[in-house]
Amino acid sequence: MSTNLVNIGNVACGQGKPLVWIAGPCVIESHDLTLWIAEQLAAMAGRLNVPLIFKASFDKANRTSGKSFRGPGLQEGLKTLEAVRQQTGLPVTTDIHECWHAEPAGQACDLLQIPAFLARQTDLIQAAGRTGKPINVKKGQFMAPWDMKNVVSKMAEVGNNQLVLTERGSTFGYGQLVNDMRAIPMMQEFGCPVIFDATHSVQKPAGKGDRSDGERRMVPFLAKAAVACGCDGVFIETHPRPDEALSDGPNMIALTDLPALIACCLRLREALAEPVVAKSANVRLDPANAKPQAAGTHHPSSRCTS
Repeated sequence: MSTNLVNIGNVACGQGKPLVWIAGPCVIESHDLTLWIAEQLAAMAGRLNVPLIFKASFDKANRTSGKSFRGPGLQEGLKTLEAVRQQTGLPVTTDIHECWHAEPAGQACDLLQIPAFLARQTDLIQAAGRTGKPINVKKGQFMAPWDMKNVVSKMAEVGNNQLVLTERGSTFGYGQLVNDMRAIPMMQEFGCPVIFDATHSVQKPAGKGDRSDGERRMVPFLAKAAVACGCDGVFIETHPRPDEALSDGPNMIALTDLPALIACCLRLREALAEPVVAKSANVRLDPANAKPQAAGTHHPSSRCTS
């Protein structure tokens, strides 16, 4: 199980802490739309009483086609993320792709994300680590869970133990990803909280020729499975109109569908929580329903009900 708590703004992530949600649009499509989505997510997090970190990318550097929309770029994108943080109070995160991105992004964001394609890039990982900010490294689609111990070592070499690891699927043939849920407890054994990326796990890279495809309908199934396996948080990209989104629309769920999924995952987590077994000498365990029961009482089924 994960043992090292990672503090991301006002959110604590790790063993014994509430399930963390990292949510937002894939990319900053516009300043105003991004702020509006962030405000909706902040209000939802307040209603559901869940810790939420806002995510959006300033540059999608690994698009299938060079003609695809990439985002506003570093300078304008960080201005938008800083506005989100100031106006909503949510911690914010974004992904970086170059070593020189680390310092300015670290000033504007509470959590820096290393994309899965770059999970082995030592210089990038350590540049991010040197900012002193918490870092989220996504396991590469080509990497085994146990390979991520090397990422942990690279971060330790620069004195940063505020590390989160993310499972986001493994390449299975061409254009398909599958999830080995063993990755969650395996990576937690490195002492890091583990996030499950339910969005990119359903991606079909280059599935539409010049852009990626995905199976949005599978997002809830995988998210619930990951919660059942004990993940410390869930990463979900969301958009008010996913079919019109400028990046990763087929993977994103509608903003209006997110509250029900979160509520379901919270019920799952509560149901799977370690039971508290009474230690009183006058209490025994009822074998019929595995609930502590005072000695001398009867099973409910033996009583008359109306």
